[in-house]
Order: sequence, then structure tokens, then C-alpha cells
Amino acid sequence: MSTKKIKKGDNVIIIAGKDKDKEGKVLSINDNKVIVEGVNMIKKHTKPSQEHTNGGIIEREAAIDVSNVMFIHKGKPTRVGFKSVEGKKGLKKVRFAKSTGDIID
Repeated sequence: MSTKKIKKGDNVIIIAGKDKDKEGKVLSINDNKVIVEGVNMIKKHTKPSQEHTNGGIIEREAAIDVSNVMFIHKGKPTRVGFKSVEGKKGLKKVRFAKSTGDIID
């Protein structure tokens, strides 16, 4: 299992593109793409179905490349690094904020 610097539920800021400087929570991650709540909104035309009985135009978030988002720690954007910390079961790999050195999780 590979470890990612950005995880589901993290608060991030967009650093490039049309939604630059917007903040949001990460809803999902697929390979090198992230979906951020309320950012990069697109309009999707849908046919009537069981789920959407009327069909029509639905507005939803589209994926953004992970290189265009930055983790927010204590209200400021920061880079994320990894380090090993001694735990109950030996060494554990954890994320930390490079600006402050604080452990994220």
C-alpha cells in the first residue's frame, strides 16, 4: 500500500488553475486526481433514470490534479513530508507539516 501526501478529509487550497486560492475538503482521491468540495464545478447533462427521475443539468465537482492542491495546516498552506516515529508497535510512518514540523496524523 502506497502512502499519499493528501488524504480524504484533508483541507486543501488550490494553487493553480481557474479556482486558484479556493479552499475545500478532499472528497475522494483516484491515482493522481483529487475531488475537492465546491471547487472545479462542472455541469453534467443527465437523462431521466431511476436515480434522477427528471434528468436535466446537474452541477458537480470535477477532478483536479494532486499537484495543483496544497495541504492546509493551522490556516496556512504547507508542504507535507513523511518521517518515522516510535510507537507502541515499533516504528510508524507518519505525515508531518514541513513548515512547522508538527505531525498531521
